[in-house]
Amino acid sequence: MQPEFDLIIAKGRIATAADSFSADIGIRNGRIVALGQLSGARETIDASGRLVLPGGIDAHVHLAQDGAPGIVMGDDFETGTRSAAFGGNTTVMPFCVQKRGQSLREALKDYHARAEGACYTDTSFHLIVTDPTEQVLGQDLPALVAEGYSSLKVFMTYADMVLSDYEILGVMKVARKTGALVMVHAEGFDAIRFNTEQLEAGGGFGPKFHAISRPEPVEREATHRAATLAELSDVPVMIVHVSGGEVIDEIARARGRGVKVLAETCPQYLVLEEGDLDREGMEGSKYVCSPPPRDRTAQEACWQGLIDGTFDVFSSDHCPYRFDETGKLTPDGKRSFRWIPNGIPGIETRLPILFSEGVKKGRIDINRFVALTATNPARIYGLRNKGTIAIGADADIAIWDPDKTVVIGQDKLHHGTDYTPYEGLEVTGWPETTILRGQVVVRDGELVGRPAGGHVLRPVSGMEQGVKAGR
Repeated sequence: MQPEFDLIIAKGRIATAADSFSADIGIRNGRIVALGQLSGARETIDASGRLVLPGGIDAHVHLAQDGAPGIVMGDDFETGTRSAAFGGNTTVMPFCVQKRGQSLREALKDYHARAEGACYTDTSFHLIVTDPTEQVLGQDLPALVAEGYSSLKVFMTYADMVLSDYEILGVMKVARKTGALVMVHAEGFDAIRFNTEQLEAGGGFGPKFHAISRPEPVEREATHRAATLAELSDVPVMIVHVSGGEVIDEIARARGRGVKVLAETCPQYLVLEEGDLDREGMEGSKYVCSPPPRDRTAQEACWQGLIDGTFDVFSSDHCPYRFDETGKLTPDGKRSFRWIPNGIPGIETRLPILFSEGVKKGRIDINRFVALTATNPARIYGLRNKGTIAIGADADIAIWDPDKTVVIGQDKLHHGTDYTPYEGLEVTGWPETTILRGQVVVRDGELVGRPAGGHVLRPVSGMEQGVKAGR
């Protein structure tokens, strides 16, 4: 007689965005097909004393992304998704970057080739628009959104990526017609350029001046401008990697006017500080990211935003570079902070940091944790059957030891870069087993999956998922 289930996860404490309860989970053909007191499976995992959560969805990561000549990203799709799986994630959403002069479709084909057969988790791409030509806006972008690539990112900074307000409005016009969601990196390019030149003229070249060059008003002004452009275009926008209270206030004002603004924050804005960039020599370069970490007041504002619903998602903004001449110690970066590659690793530590600092310290409950890290990203970005534990959902599950204490260190992590900015941070709660569509990828802290196990997903459009009605 055939077993009724391929896998049962038994005796665990299940949490979703809405509820917490004890039950067994019955899995067949990669889907959750039963919840209750179950028996009759090819394999049973005893989750006694464990939390059973939806696999995390990290909706903001950078993998195998090209940079300036000589700069090499620290993670490709294999190492990045492996590290994600060890961190309790089952889906990651990296960016497909259009180079100027390149078609969006060419860029997407290139990134698909990089990901093919290399992913331990499922993967879904956001598009980055850097060259909004008539061809891109009139043909490429509408066609790709119709095919399921329904989240688009634009930059308000970086010389090789920045779009003018006019160009952003062109992208938003397409988003309005197609139901796409526009993600915005909101920092003002001209203000940063001016500050950078002034600092360098005064002899300020070290990593600490990166943070000084882009203070919170630079982010606040760009957020106001992004929300205004969204208001003019009548489109929803996602303001990514929000770093502090001034920006949160700007988002609240826009929402008060009826603008559809969603918001994201990241671990670096909860536990790192601007002073981390002011370490001896080039050590501070390990903390260079944009926007930069700020101060304790900004941290508390971000925590309040996680508590009160200001933030819709919590992502890592994993953007890894090694601490060597291909990354943080590039010769140009040693001459001036403006050339230090922007970004820090965090794909594996995102969930444990929020769980420990949020759930275990009583700032948020487990249901809010699940919403921020799995359910909301699935809803907002149109990931079918993801982000929850329910009959019919994909069997994407992470089994946690909620009381395990870990001191984060590079020697414990599985990414491709050679350091973690969270070195020495003690956390309580750690994912032990990660299951992707019913297949165990990490079992009790050991890798058992294969790099070809993940699928490249094509989500439904944001409009179909109700993003436009969300604010």
